[in-house]
Amino acid sequence: MNQIQLEDCKTVFNQASIVWKDFSGSTILVTGSTGLIGSNFVYALLYAKCEKNIDMDIILAVRNKEAAEALFGTKDVKIIGYDVTQRIDIEEKIDYIVHMASPTSSKFFSERPVDTLCANFEGTKEILELAKEKAVKKVIFISSMEVYGFPERGHKVSENEVGGFETMNARNSYPIAKIASEALCNAYHSQYGVPAVILRATQTFGPGVKYDDNRVFAQFMRCALEKKNIVLKSRGETERSYVYTADIVSALLICLQKAPAGEAFTVANPDTYCSIKEMAELVANEIAGGEIEVQFDIAEDIQKLGYAGTLFMDLDTSKIENLGWKATTGLKDMFLRMMTGLEK
Repeated sequence: MNQIQLEDCKTVFNQASIVWKDFSGSTILVTGSTGLIGSNFVYALLYAKCEKNIDMDIILAVRNKEAAEALFGTKDVKIIGYDVTQRIDIEEKIDYIVHMASPTSSKFFSERPVDTLCANFEGTKEILELAKEKAVKKVIFISSMEVYGFPERGHKVSENEVGGFETMNARNSYPIAKIASEALCNAYHSQYGVPAVILRATQTFGPGVKYDDNRVFAQFMRCALEKKNIVLKSRGETERSYVYTADIVSALLICLQKAPAGEAFTVANPDTYCSIKEMAELVANEIAGGEIEVQFDIAEDIQKLGYAGTLFMDLDTSKIENLGWKATTGLKDMFLRMMTGLEK
């Protein structure tokens, strides 16, 4: 955990909407804990446990135990090996599950659509079976804003507006897998009473992003650090909101405590809504101090690069805000804190 992440843990812990004593005596199982959201979530749990003496047990189910041990140590968490498509063998009681294990690379979605579909759907099924067996208090499934498809520009997107997707496009394996997994969560809730909640997260960044991450925000960050011009392969017309790592961590904790089972919630910071071009200009002008500029080298077919088509994803977050959640960190500060807390 770096200094920026420690500051974020303190901020999350002090949020009035999170009642930490309610987690006392609980066991929390986390999958996908070595990812960006997962690692920051676990750091917040460890801060509460070790620094604030909240009595909780933390179990991490991971594909790479060595990577998890390097991030979190072995003293205050239990780390178990885990194949995402197989049942986790756990003897302990489980009170809460946060399921984040999933591929996250657009290139992976395009090149390995079978693995993308199976990792999400089969992995979620095994988690839901475990949740049913352990009679958990809540299971959170991390989904994606991509399930909303391609809304019209100027339209505010709410949770009941899941889109349709062309099944002959391999890149669509990811949103289709997320929709199918969401349906499975609802099916387990409806048929077996499993208290599943879905969080549809927009693109998330902050401290813990690796230097060689290939997502657009990381590419822009590298350009700012290396004083290289930002070269866009599209016109940068896609518009969306973003969310800071600590903000989605607080959303997870609030939903574990307050979200009604069988519901879906969108997590984004509406104040960050902008186009890719506008974000590139912000980085060039305000992060790099005007020392770089935005240029264009338009690709003939951006989908061959693994990118989704042009989106206008203006997300309505009023539903989760009604639970007491509020985004706190704007786009400029997200970049600055990501860069300060950079993972080499």
